[in-house]
Amino acid sequence: MDIRSDRRIVLTLDAGGTSFRFSAMCGCEPVTDTICMPSNGDDLDKCLTNIVEGFTRVREVCPVMPVAISFAFPGPADYPNGIVGDLPNLPGFRGGVALGPMLRDIFGVPVFINNDGDLFTLGEAISGFLPYVNELLERAGSSKRYRNLLGITLGTGFGGGIVIDGTLLAGDNSISGEIWLLRNKLYPQMNAEEGASIRAVRRVYARKAGIPANEAPDPKDICDIGLGKLAGNRAAAMEAFRQLGEVAGDALANALTLIDGLAVIGGGISAAWPLFMPALMTEINSAYISPEGKSFGRLASLALNLEDPDEKERFVKGATRQIAIPGGRKTIAYDPLQRTGVGISRLGTSEAVGIGAYAYALHKLNQVYGIR
Repeated sequence: MDIRSDRRIVLTLDAGGTSFRFSAMCGCEPVTDTICMPSNGDDLDKCLTNIVEGFTRVREVCPVMPVAISFAFPGPADYPNGIVGDLPNLPGFRGGVALGPMLRDIFGVPVFINNDGDLFTLGEAISGFLPYVNELLERAGSSKRYRNLLGITLGTGFGGGIVIDGTLLAGDNSISGEIWLLRNKLYPQMNAEEGASIRAVRRVYARKAGIPANEAPDPKDICDIGLGKLAGNRAAAMEAFRQLGEVAGDALANALTLIDGLAVIGGGISAAWPLFMPALMTEINSAYISPEGKSFGRLASLALNLEDPDEKERFVKGATRQIAIPGGRKTIAYDPLQRTGVGISRLGTSEAVGIGAYAYALHKLNQVYGIR
């Protein structure tokens, strides 16, 4: 599906804990200015009123009538049916709120709601990291191509999504890719999100710097301190991101073992990749020890950092050679280097989520509703 040449318009929403940002997209590009509304997340009536008003205002400035509404919204939720559950960041939502059916009745178009980690990964699979990697391979003359993608977002939380051969993996309960619930390697009694999120970075920095947790800088400043761009406790900053890399790398290694695809990293903290990527890659490529004392890799494949020029070159080149076909003189190309690539979002998290929401809506319109 060539969604970049599609002329249908879809209304979208970037839902945050404090504000909602509404826009419309056509061919993967915005066709309206963004309209911002407060979320009023602790008051359900005000929140729903603002959602309706935001979509109404965007629809009024669309060049043609939209064919659908599609957006990311926090969970837990029954996403296929558009029912939102009890939300920590929007406490007004309690007991199950039929947000999708409400919007469908008001606007008269299909409404699709999904998880932001899922839509981020779908966007990167369609227009971001996955095609970027395959283009690198094509330009190098390699026949190898990748079809599967694991996406994670590092920010307020630790989100994830999975795309298998172009299809978003939703799961039977709409909770596939919940990587935040994997075990925290450094604190096994906790989940991974407590080691791979904004609060984790601030907590470790405060502890290592010997200051109260509420006095810790925000992650951007901690990143600048770690890079030597801002005054502060540089050792504490570097350790905060090193620990994040170790925890996130452990979670990624567990997930990649099952998925066997590329991995892309987004979210607000992803900009600090020079500080956490070394620890993350070391963890992914770490080893187990057998009862006999032999070591073997956590992954069956080698993980390579595609932000590192040398590792990217090794990834693209592979280890292709010609081997003989038994019983004759013919040969065949063989690349024994089983490998995966890990890198940073090529689109930016918000754009990837928007493209994912747009693509998801068009796919559902085509496949389920027969609307083209």
